[in-house]
Amino acid sequence: MREKTNDTFYCCKITRQQCNMLKPLAATLSSSCPGSGVGVHHENFAKQRYLARSCEGGRWPTAFGGSLHFCSNDQNFFQIRRIRIRCPTRRQHIFPKCTADISDSPCQEEKDVSKATLIWRAIKLPIYSVALVPLTVGGSVAYLQTGLFSVRRYLMLLASSVLIITWINLSNDVYDFDIGADKNKKESVVNLVGSRSGPFIAAYLSLALGFMGLTWVSADAGSMRSLLLLACAITCGYIYQCPPFRLSYQGLGEPLCFAAFGPFATTAFYLLLGSTSEIIFLPLTRTALSASLLVGVTTTLILFCSHFHQIEEDMAVGKMSPLVRMGTERASVVVKGAILTLYAVLFALGFCRALPLTCVVFCALTLPIGKLVVSYVEENHKDKGKIFIAKYYCVRLHALFGAAMTAGLVYARMLAK
Repeated sequence: MREKTNDTFYCCKITRQQCNMLKPLAATLSSSCPGSGVGVHHENFAKQRYLARSCEGGRWPTAFGGSLHFCSNDQNFFQIRRIRIRCPTRRQHIFPKCTADISDSPCQEEKDVSKATLIWRAIKLPIYSVALVPLTVGGSVAYLQTGLFSVRRYLMLLASSVLIITWINLSNDVYDFDIGADKNKKESVVNLVGSRSGPFIAAYLSLALGFMGLTWVSADAGSMRSLLLLACAITCGYIYQCPPFRLSYQGLGEPLCFAAFGPFATTAFYLLLGSTSEIIFLPLTRTALSASLLVGVTTTLILFCSHFHQIEEDMAVGKMSPLVRMGTERASVVVKGAILTLYAVLFALGFCRALPLTCVVFCALTLPIGKLVVSYVEENHKDKGKIFIAKYYCVRLHALFGAAMTAGLVYARMLAK
């Protein structure tokens, strides 16, 4: 068992008969901590009766002790209020870890989540920044190179990209539902609507419309290279989650995500927004490739951190995500390394002039949010309830870093004039 200084465990309901079966628990706690005695006392309140069993060893320091609290109500049920075991020699997990108090526990929170909150989670609106950032960064690189920007193409590409991301989200929910991965996931679209066929049809309708939009813009720009790159990005999304491939279950989701949103999508958008009737063959520059690499890193970080809170669910269905393979402790180190690598590569690209100095300066201003991601993951990687928020901190980093890069590229072009 992992060593902890203060373990607090799940709240659950048991019947009187089951409660009687737990009577030897005090003896168990006592035997696990040498030199301890067992004391039993009752505390009566107006409408509830509490039974507390505690280890109170005479040879223990004050800092060590154990207590198990039960309460009963008028429906003849007992509720485990809190379990704390603090032993200098050995600590045992009697129930899965939850939180310090019933009012804070994830199990209670999940019951209290409103339908509106579940719908908001299902929509995943912040995640759609992964459609906006590659397009905007690619367009800003094109503007730096050519001084041109087509609002019409940009809006068409944005709408098409949103449809593609909608396909990814909906189809992921459908296929995860098929294998039982989302059986207890209340914010799953399939669980919310109570039907598999609706989200499935909506997913592939979104894919068809999105790809039609991308094809139209590619034909308008006369750039079939761009369409090929975007087709590769969509293929990465398909083999990531859709049968018979489902490479995310082999732990390959992160490389596919990096390739799809980085070199493939960002570079394709650069070519589409920089091509005109006069400039049909826009060259691939080191600035475009450098920007696409940075976008790929920040996007992949979102996917990586989304695994922290669902390790048990992934293991249950055989999904070998990176978090399943390495655990949260090592994964938190990986997150820190990824953030350090992101900014190290940024400064290296600025030093070799692959990116404008203005771009490096503006992106460096996002260092505080990068530090926030690292510290939050380091402090909460073992807390399933809190680590859920880590991916949204990564979304914030992704959006701000992309906005800073865009501002730096545009400002570099203005200075060049």
